Amino acid sequence: MDMARNFLQMGYTRSRRYANHKSGRKYAKDSKIILPNREDPIKAEAAKIFHEVWQLAKTDPDYLMMRERHLFITSPSNERSLPLSDDEMSAKAL
Repeated sequence: MDMARNFLQMGYTRSRRYANHKSGRKYAKDSKIILPNREDPIKAEAAKIFHEVWQLAKTDPDYLMMRERHLFITSPSNERSLPLSDDEMSAKAL
């Protein structure tokens, strides 16, 4: 699920790049001069859609639970309490 969120985020940033710069190139060739923005409304709409879906994925309860578990497991100091999965909660209730 994190990869899906990551691809949505990359889709947003790439679509914003093409919405702002028709060629997708932000800098002039062989220089560090930023080219002027020429917004394409169709590509800007695509970027808006990517952004909305990315935000939905980022706030999904399942994603947040899995992210919290991953952060706990990979944290050097496991001071936080690990949230129980649904199966663990069912077993505890029995």
